[in-house]
Amino acid sequence: MNRDRIIVRTSIIGIAANVLLAAFKAVIGTITNSIAITLDAVNNLSDALSSVITIIGTKLAGKAPDKKHPMGYGRIEYMSAMIIALIVLYAGITSFIESVKKIINPETPNYAMVPLIIVAVAVVVKIILGRYVKSVGVKVNSDSLINSGQDAVLDSVISASTLLAAAIYLIFHISLEAWLGAIISVVIIKSGIDMLRETLSRVLGERVDVRLTKEIKKAIASVNGVKGVYDLVLHDYGPDRYLGSVHVEIPDYCTTDEIDSLTREINELVYQRFNIIMTAVGVYSLNTKNDEAARMREEIRRFVMSKEHVLQMHGFYVDFEKKYSSFDVVIDYAADDRKRVYSEIADGVQQICPDFSFRIAMDADYSD
Repeated sequence: MNRDRIIVRTSIIGIAANVLLAAFKAVIGTITNSIAITLDAVNNLSDALSSVITIIGTKLAGKAPDKKHPMGYGRIEYMSAMIIALIVLYAGITSFIESVKKIINPETPNYAMVPLIIVAVAVVVKIILGRYVKSVGVKVNSDSLINSGQDAVLDSVISASTLLAAAIYLIFHISLEAWLGAIISVVIIKSGIDMLRETLSRVLGERVDVRLTKEIKKAIASVNGVKGVYDLVLHDYGPDRYLGSVHVEIPDYCTTDEIDSLTREINELVYQRFNIIMTAVGVYSLNTKNDEAARMREEIRRFVMSKEHVLQMHGFYVDFEKKYSSFDVVIDYAADDRKRVYSEIADGVQQICPDFSFRIAMDADYSD
């Protein structure tokens, strides 16, 4: 079963479960005059709506690429996850307002054993549903399902809190309904904000999972002729939809046709194994014909790597005939002034080899 079908099927299960729970809780809330149970029912309806949005978002994200959107519509899934977060946030704010009204104008709840048993069953159902939906979301890398699953688990806590308030009222005759409703609303608001923050982070562009980048680099490094793999950049166009580029270091004696064959092999390997299209495979030439180049590389490497916030130096090449050298240096984002670090490196390298001109590229650690 493909990813989209799994997401739709899971969302339909969520819709059915939440609609039934909402109906039961609405009836119970009305009978018992419980604001907390009624708000819980509203929250279940918002969960059902979230599942509907997940289905719509998944269907739209599955559209084939076209001239206007050549990279496809995968990022729509992030938009649907954002909408779900906004729905949760709105539900929390409105619930808080209603709870405050009940605190100002309190009403005495009327609990009965049967409704409370039904709420207890709902707690169990929501725990099972939430864990199931979230696990599927993690498995298929769906932010929308993960958000829905987290919200369902939160609902189970809310329902359990309602039962606690009922027990306190039945034992001590103290009504905490409105106050509990306010606390529940704050929890919902926080959950909505967290979901929104996480989704916005994905839209802005996050660092790709280090396990994936390491596996890709390891696979590329296994290609015959590749001496180093650097500058891997993956562009996210939706869950598990990447376009990438990379630099590989190969010996300077390779011919054009050998380089062409090697880059094509890399493209095919990465696509077949990781379903990632490599839009570019850049080449660094590795000096092999002159021992002086190796000595010069090591001397410069020791100096460059001695600098604070320098993570890596790669792509070193020296042309003795033209008296120039080039290499890339990766400077940590943690550096207060990356340009200053770069300038210090450039000045220092020039002092080490005053007869050479240098082309130094400042890289960032886009991936591991």
